Amino acid sequence: MSKSWDHTYDVVVVGSGAAGLAAALTARLRGLSVLVVEKTAFYGGSTALSGGAIWVPTNFHLDAAGLGDTREKARAYLDATVGDRVPEALKDAYLSNGPRMVREFHDRTDVKFVYTPGYCDYFPERLGGYPQGRSIEPAIFDFNRLGPEARRTMRRAGLPTYGLTITSHDFRYLNMVARTWAGRRTSLKVGLRAAKALATRSKPLSLGEALIARMRHSLDGLGGQLWLSAPLTGLVEENGRITGVRVRRDGKETTVAATGGVVLASGGFSHNQELREKHLPAPTSTVWSSASEQQTGDALELGVEAGAATDLLDKVWGAPSVVPPGERPFFLVADRGIPGMVIVNQAGDRYANEAAPYSEFVDAMYAHHTPEASTVPSWLILDARAKSRYLFMGLFPGQPFPKKWLSGGFIEKADSITELAGRTGIDPQRLNATIDRFNTFAHAGRDVDFHRGESVYDRYYGDPTLPNPNLAPLSKPPYYAIPVHPGDIGTKGGLVTDGTARVLRENGSPIEGLYASGNVSAAPMGETYPGPGATIGPAMTFSWSAVNHLAEELRTS
Repeated sequence: MSKSWDHTYDVVVVGSGAAGLAAALTARLRGLSVLVVEKTAFYGGSTALSGGAIWVPTNFHLDAAGLGDTREKARAYLDATVGDRVPEALKDAYLSNGPRMVREFHDRTDVKFVYTPGYCDYFPERLGGYPQGRSIEPAIFDFNRLGPEARRTMRRAGLPTYGLTITSHDFRYLNMVARTWAGRRTSLKVGLRAAKALATRSKPLSLGEALIARMRHSLDGLGGQLWLSAPLTGLVEENGRITGVRVRRDGKETTVAATGGVVLASGGFSHNQELREKHLPAPTSTVWSSASEQQTGDALELGVEAGAATDLLDKVWGAPSVVPPGERPFFLVADRGIPGMVIVNQAGDRYANEAAPYSEFVDAMYAHHTPEASTVPSWLILDARAKSRYLFMGLFPGQPFPKKWLSGGFIEKADSITELAGRTGIDPQRLNATIDRFNTFAHAGRDVDFHRGESVYDRYYGDPTLPNPNLAPLSKPPYYAIPVHPGDIGTKGGLVTDGTARVLRENGSPIEGLYASGNVSAAPMGETYPGPGATIGPAMTFSWSAVNHLAEELRTS
């Protein structure tokens, strides 16, 4: 190389979420030296805050469960959901490499998953969709297996689980703890798990924390390097090829050569208000995002400066969210599937199936947003019966809302729908008409307007003791109203890549030495969200593919 470097590695990875750590693990499995640089003081990115599931069709866990998934069925489903919004080659690469990535990590690292039976594809009725689901989630991991420094610097989700370790499979049943024997049995299982942890002094992790801990433990065992508080400040280009990076570390700029390539895996621009206003539908706010902090699009902008094409910059991985004052957003997943609840615009009208897949619901919020009938924020309205029966916003059935939420005006409470309308600024006659119409549907067990409860996905978080698991009348005071915003778990738009995750120019040619995966790249899932883990699954797969490509390039050069 033509310049002097402070450090030299075969691979430099920017970002320490699942995409970044998957690239680093693959590099070490190929015998390559690797450095991961992380902007913040904590590793794990948005993955550590997530459910940690991955959606990878035809992987061996699905085969072991007897699912009968095939490449043809998976491709039909991607065609029915993603459509032609992304190149055919990208879909083919994902279907080919995803199962291989899952298998190799399972066999050669501690990155292990278990099948989540019944966690269905988000559009299970479409061609190739699976009501049984294709999602797998991280196996529970003992936090104590990490060293002290790795424990101290791992990003923690801080979910309201009250010290309990809960998997996504557990949560489905815990949501019905007050309604079903399956819920009560799951509650006992989770309680026994907590008792065992106390007795053995273990610290079991689940969800995204378990995935990141497993990846970090594996990387430490394989000898990968990780720098924290080391933001990327520049890409180094020589003769049309990216040959390294500039990083700010300990207050000074450091140059790091990447003899094989640089993998950008630093997330999107959810926390950059300027870029949000430039690209995303209005209104938009960083406050509504559940992505990890400091995801401000730095690597995205550096990639554009290097000549990269971009796509899908106007899209997010939508997450309907409530934002208590001074707290992180709470992402409404199961909460929108419970009976005895509706979501209305500021005119008092329903405008979508409340139980729809979360990204689709955010799309609906923007599609129906008008100055006369704003959906930003919308109002989620539920009655006392729903509050007493189901988990809601992390609170157990019957557990009261925090006093500060009620006294501060974040949540409105009233003894009648008319009074609640007055507190929220909605026309009382219109809101009463909406609730009366919904209650008629609930008594009949069929939502004529928006078909809530007709999809297998809707019913996944519903109440199986009811004729329609997602419908019950709102008739028991007091009533509550909570503002709902079109939040996100990350932006979808970014650098255009090919099937090996090489970053492409506008003319389709690759920028040699530069790869991207995860939310810094344009989403391989296009404008939709096919199933649980369709963010992390592609992120890990294309990181694996990127390093395989550059490893082969190094081998033959």
